Amino acid sequence: MKIVVLDGYALNPGDLSWSALSELGECVVYDRTAPEKVLERSEGAEVLLTNKTVLDAACIAALPELKYIGVLATGYNVVDVEAARNRGIVVTNIPAYSTQSVAQMVFAHLLNITNRVAHYASEVRAGQWERSADFAYWDTPLMELDGLKMGIVGLGHTGMATARLALAFGMEVYAFTSKRQDELPEGVHSVSLDEVFSTCDVVSLHCPLTPFTRNLVNAERLSRMKPSAILINTGRGPLVDEQALADALTHKVIAAAGVDVLSEEPPCLGSPLIGVENCYVTPHIAWATYTARKRLMSIAVDNLKGFLSGHIINNVAF
Repeated sequence: MKIVVLDGYALNPGDLSWSALSELGECVVYDRTAPEKVLERSEGAEVLLTNKTVLDAACIAALPELKYIGVLATGYNVVDVEAARNRGIVVTNIPAYSTQSVAQMVFAHLLNITNRVAHYASEVRAGQWERSADFAYWDTPLMELDGLKMGIVGLGHTGMATARLALAFGMEVYAFTSKRQDELPEGVHSVSLDEVFSTCDVVSLHCPLTPFTRNLVNAERLSRMKPSAILINTGRGPLVDEQALADALTHKVIAAAGVDVLSEEPPCLGSPLIGVENCYVTPHIAWATYTARKRLMSIAVDNLKGFLSGHIINNVAF
């Protein structure tokens, strides 16, 4: 069996091993694959693994030996699932591998904003503390999380993990979720989307990207938020109208934002949020801790083993 990994570098830049995958067949790993190289590199493969390399209907039709596509991520929009289904090709994804890492990034952004960690580390390096007349030096407001309202949009695995961390910090947690109130943990309150945006001090996005949620955070919703509010997005870039958020931050409609995802990745020159004061952008790394990537690798192998044994797991082409 021939296994081809089309873009393995993001998962494994060298600190993990492909050996468990190699034990299942002849395995060829490419760091990245340009669109014009996909068919050439996929020729003869029964198994393709992809992270962001697109496998569209034309590509799938041109690969008669293909039986299995493993997406090395949770989102599988890079694969034409309908075309795969029509060919009887199994498509699997990897859900919930980075839950704790992404929730951790939510609070990395939130604590950076409220405690200005990066700012003060930079100030100390610049000698500001040494020149201070007092034993402590600060030149910005500092915020305590205890007692603040955390609004969570989407209470799946990551949203729930974020809610638990918020409760541990003493925050009040309000969630927009399809779950009933009696299904929620103690301390988590189900509210409307409007209430999340209008009453919460922090809003964190954890919903999937759908036609309903695209540009969920727009100028109108931003205008409902408190001037002191903070927006965190570790979900999907297109959940946010980026120009509207840039304008809201520039005009002090809200206080700050922390985002780990953008609508275009890597961003184009002139991306609206980059360089905006009080907008902190990290380069889509919430998922990328060593522990999460090791878990992803293990699940990818288990998915393929399940397919080979006839006990398919995490199948999205049903």
